[in-house]
Amino acid sequence: MKSIRYIQGVVNIKLDGERCVGCGMCVNVCPHQVFIVADQKAQFADKEGCMECGACALNCPVEAIEVNPGVGCASLIISRWLKGKNINVEGCC
Repeated sequence: MKSIRYIQGVVNIKLDGERCVGCGMCVNVCPHQVFIVADQKAQFADKEGCMECGACALNCPVEAIEVNPGVGCASLIISRWLKGKNINVEGCC
């Protein structure tokens, strides 16, 4: 989802390729298509598209993904999108 970006270069997500078993759960649950599975391992397809929601980390059966939300203010942005309000990122987090 390269059309959706918050702030470039601040996404706080890590993927441990050694732990990954290639199950594809991260691909299935990620709302912004951040991951792909290639060569039987998850890889970043669009790391900067991550909104730090944590769905991938919560659903990874081997804990190969770590997300430290905060910089992307995902919860604030999602909340405002769902409520149909304008997104004002000033003072976020």
